Amino acid sequence: MWGIVVIAVVGALGFASINFYAVKRRDPGTFLMQEIAQAIQEGADAFIRHEYKIIASISACIALLLGVLVSWYTGVAFLLGAFMSGSAGWVGMKIATLANVRVSNTARVTLSMGETLRVAFQGGSVMGLSVGGFALLGLALVYGVFGFLLGQLRPGQLTVVTNWMGINFIPFTMSVSGYALGCSIIAMFDRVGGGIYTKAADMGADLVGKTEAHIPEDDPRNPATIADNVGDNVGDVAGLGADLLESYVGALISAVVLVAYMYHTLSGSTTPLSATLVSKLILYPLLFAAIGIVACIIGIASLLLKKVSDHPHRELNFSTWVSAGVTLVANGAFTFFYFKGEDLSGLGFSLGRISPWVAAVLGIGSGILIGLLAEYYTSYEYTPTKILASASREGTSLTITKGMALGMKSTLIPVLVLSITIIIANRIAGLYGVAMAAIGMLSFVVATVSVDTYGPIADNAGGISEMSKLDPMVREITDHLDSVGNTTAAIGKGFAIGSAAFAALSLFASYLYSQASPEDVKGFVLNLNIINTLTLSGAVVGASLPFLFSGILIDAVAEAAQKMVQEIRRQFKENPKILSGEAKPNYRECIEISSAGALKEMKLPAFIAVLTPILTGFVFGSEFVGGLLIGTTLSAIMLALYTANAGGAWDNAKKYIEKGHYGGKGSDAHAAAVVGDTVGDPLKDTVGPSLDILIKIMAVVSLITVNIFGKYNLFQLFR
Repeated sequence: MWGIVVIAVVGALGFASINFYAVKRRDPGTFLMQEIAQAIQEGADAFIRHEYKIIASISACIALLLGVLVSWYTGVAFLLGAFMSGSAGWVGMKIATLANVRVSNTARVTLSMGETLRVAFQGGSVMGLSVGGFALLGLALVYGVFGFLLGQLRPGQLTVVTNWMGINFIPFTMSVSGYALGCSIIAMFDRVGGGIYTKAADMGADLVGKTEAHIPEDDPRNPATIADNVGDNVGDVAGLGADLLESYVGALISAVVLVAYMYHTLSGSTTPLSATLVSKLILYPLLFAAIGIVACIIGIASLLLKKVSDHPHRELNFSTWVSAGVTLVANGAFTFFYFKGEDLSGLGFSLGRISPWVAAVLGIGSGILIGLLAEYYTSYEYTPTKILASASREGTSLTITKGMALGMKSTLIPVLVLSITIIIANRIAGLYGVAMAAIGMLSFVVATVSVDTYGPIADNAGGISEMSKLDPMVREITDHLDSVGNTTAAIGKGFAIGSAAFAALSLFASYLYSQASPEDVKGFVLNLNIINTLTLSGAVVGASLPFLFSGILIDAVAEAAQKMVQEIRRQFKENPKILSGEAKPNYRECIEISSAGALKEMKLPAFIAVLTPILTGFVFGSEFVGGLLIGTTLSAIMLALYTANAGGAWDNAKKYIEKGHYGGKGSDAHAAAVVGDTVGDPLKDTVGPSLDILIKIMAVVSLITVNIFGKYNLFQLFR
């Protein structure tokens, strides 16, 4: 069975290397194009180096605390997760800053939509393959080293041990939870830091450049344009890759941790799980993921190895459908033979041995449906965004109001889809089925990340085309690719949000299971009393937390954007020759403003995610934190859907007007739509993507520390 994992890891990272150097060998274009691309590359490199230095020092402190308070292997696994997630983000950022100018040059030389799409997608595939490859490599090392070499996966070791502080836990659950937490911490910093960086630059460039100076997007006269393009790489590529790697790992470990605690808790019941079945259930998510990665390699190759048409949406969908289809069929056959002969009655598998696969299929189906709903609400091909664009003719106020309404209304149907999927998955395969639904939703994450990453690459290519004063036809090609990328990114966010909901429920079940002491496992009942005053109070506080978190992020973006606006205005005022094209603006100053704002503000949101369950746990205990997790999860799912869909709709409403509708570029409707887009920018690219990470960080931190604050808390002391 391990051969599948080896093939998947070697295949993913090997194919990523091939595509990396294939893109790098392409012609980077004219001297001016290369000069602009070099400035973007240097800005992205400088920021991510500084960011990773900060993250490294914080990660070392967290690893040390985990090592002392929990176990040494939890701290080591945490560092491994941080390293794998950071590596994926770094590789993705590198390829994006190499691919952007080559995409632009391909459009310049060929004037072919299909060929330009091929180069952009090949660059994006490096990020996708790296996400899958690094995530699975790290998890395989955790299984191999901690699980097998140290014996944590032996049936006799899947029981509760007690550390020097008198804290009870199952060793392997701490190993995989530490790994997941390492991935989550990097994702939080990358998403928050990158999101603040890119949106501050984007908002500043648009508010002054488009609405005041009336110059085009990515015009070289705009001092913020290089910072804006740098931000696309550090936020929408490095941040996106780390984000979805974290979602992927979080989904996988949610099933593993759940099985381990179920095995321990049911060991004294009338329906205990057999040791061989538990071993299979723990390995199953890893093997399922490996098969999905191999399927995605086939899906990516299906686009790169054929003649690509001039219909990017169709081509990208084809690659994704091939990946999903092969994943589905191959895992169905694998599951049928894998569980053959096992007694599954104690798990509540109502459809026999194919039950976990059916639950995963439900996850895939719900992910696709949520993605289609996101496309419906955000694409200008459909009515909601067209209505939003039409409202811009009446001014900025209506643009903002209609966009908010659209985002709020867009939450109901996706939540219904999630709820129905949870209910059916649970009926088919119990809570393990809910975890498998999350894994199914992300089983072809390599393909979705490849498609998502191609968007920022195409966006950067458009900026380079504009600044290099290439043929307008080149910009039309890159703009069309970018527009498709906005829609695919909205779909990808839907997958991340949906999987976070499923994984959080599984982790929450593990949180409750983990509180069963060795003496009371026979009588343990999996429930949480919501009308308990501690639990209810925790839920109320938890529901407010995503709003506080989001407010801090929006404020951070606004402050950095305000400084950016002031700097751009200062340069235009002090040197009028910039707008006439006779003098070059000072790009470096704007890059430094974005960098300083991001690096300063990215720490507090991460600390809120990590410290809130710990601090409240040590004051009020485990019941309060249980409520806290419920409130945070419910509130964050709604906010994430709202911000992603409202922001995406504002962005595409602006693009719809720029295509010539309602007066086109330079009209009053366009000016109103630009303001709407700037309001939506921090929502869809900073707040929304960070909320699903918040959910999983809090769940994993709570799971790791519950037996500490469950035993040592002030409320218990004075009760």
